[in-house]
Amino acid sequence: MIDEEQQQFSNAMGDTLASWNLSRATGRVYGYLLLRGTPSTSEELRANLGLSAGAVSSSIRELVSWGLARTIAQSGSRRLLVEAAGGFEQLLSASHERSRAFIRTLRAAQSLTEDDGAAQRLRDVTDLFAAYIEAGEQMLNSRKHI
Repeated sequence: MIDEEQQQFSNAMGDTLASWNLSRATGRVYGYLLLRGTPSTSEELRANLGLSAGAVSSSIRELVSWGLARTIAQSGSRRLLVEAAGGFEQLLSASHERSRAFIRTLRAAQSLTEDDGAAQRLRDVTDLFAAYIEAGEQMLNSRKHI
């Protein structure tokens, strides 16, 4: 069972991830999984967080796609267990992958700009995201050496 403070943390994670355009349920599931010492079943997530089966399933898929959770097959069963994966490094790496895709889209649009001002603005946005990735990679590399 989840206590009141754990519920508050889970809700705060829901609010935080919602501000990043992920569902509030996904954030709540992630918060719950971060606090768990063992992997959870979908049923546990539904019962402890008061979410529907669909919300739990969608949340797990979203967390796995971001690299924030992993599923574990149970031998002799079709049921999966789910646990939080790593932490900061996975979150930053997932963010970098999405930023790299965004940069590819921006670069592909260079020839579509109407004038030099628009082209420069597009380059500035591209450079900003490239700098974000570079700074994050430096941070990740420095953490590996600690």
